[in-house]
Amino acid sequence: MANWFECKVRYDKIQENGSAKKVTEPYLVDALTFTEAEARITEEQRPFISGEFSVSAVKRSRIAEIFWNEGGDRWYLVKVAFITIDERTGVEKRSVSQILVQCSGFKSAFDNFCEGMKGSMADYEIVSISETPLMDVYKMKVIADGPKD
Repeated sequence: MANWFECKVRYDKIQENGSAKKVTEPYLVDALTFTEAEARITEEQRPFISGEFSVSAVKRSRIAEIFWNEGGDRWYLVKVAFITIDERTGVEKRSVSQILVQCSGFKSAFDNFCEGMKGSMADYEIVSISETPLMDVYKMKVIADGPKD
């Protein structure tokens, strides 16, 4: 199971008019610890940012699962309530999970989520779908003999 950390990277971004503007961009990284998450985002961003940058925040994310779609350029957060019935009392119980969906628009977020849930025996209800500010998501690189960075 992945441990997702949201990392915020702060740097000077060159605008279209040539001026530099300080920006902070969020990314999601699969890592075991906060320290590893900071190291991974630094490694991943170094080739893309010229000049100085810093990791301004690292926090554990509550993402339960990610539905990937390489054709997507945006990230949507789907909050879904899984519905179960307590066998003893007969009471309906809802447990909310957050699932990240990679896609190109709101409708495709809904469609990709539904496609990802095909074959699931669980009863669920979509609570909300919202676009996230995430710039990218970095999953752990897997090599033949196990996960490596």
